[in-house]
Amino acid sequence: MQGDFAAHAAALARAGAEPVLVREAADLQSLDGLVIPGGESTTMLKLLHYDKLLQPLAEFAGRKPVFGTCAGAILLAHEVSNPAQESLNVMDIGVERNGYGRQLDSRVTELDPEPEFNRRTAPGKLEAVFIRAPIIRRTGPQTKVLAWYQGDPVLVEEGRHMAATFHPELTTDPRVHALFLEKL
Repeated sequence: MQGDFAAHAAALARAGAEPVLVREAADLQSLDGLVIPGGESTTMLKLLHYDKLLQPLAEFAGRKPVFGTCAGAILLAHEVSNPAQESLNVMDIGVERNGYGRQLDSRVTELDPEPEFNRRTAPGKLEAVFIRAPIIRRTGPQTKVLAWYQGDPVLVEEGRHMAATFHPELTTDPRVHALFLEKL
C-alpha cells in the first residue's frame, strides 16, 4: 500500500526469509509473520479500511508475529496521540506521532542496543534511520525495550510482536529483521 515494502523485502531476504508481498486479505493465509512498513499512518488506515484489511490484519496479529516500523509501530500501538487515531491495538505501547519533529528533523544515528539484543544477535552498535519518527511514550509491563534513543524506547518487543520507531530496512544491518524472524 505504502511505505518502503521493497526495502523490507530485501532486508528480510538478507536475514534469510522468503518475503511475500501482501495485497489482499487472502494473501495473509500463507504467511508465518508480517512486517508493516513505515509511511503515513493516517493514509495507511484509510487504505486498510478501503481494502477491508484492518480486521484481517488484527485477526492475523492475534495468531502470528507482526513487526511494525515507524508508521507500522503506530498501527500496532494501544494508544496513539498527536493526534489520537485508530490502531490495531496489538501491543501495549503508547505512541506519539511525529514525536521527534517534522521531516527536517529526520536523522541517522547509532544506538547502543540493550545487552539482550546483543545476546540474541551479533553484538555492536545499531544504525537507526529516523524519518518523521514517532516516540514510544509508554510501554506495558510485558513490553521489553531492546534499544533506546534520547531516553525513549525505539525498539520493543512484546510476545511475538516487535515495533521500531526507526527504519532498520534502510540500513545494511540484518539484525533487527533476523530477530523478528526468530519469532516465526
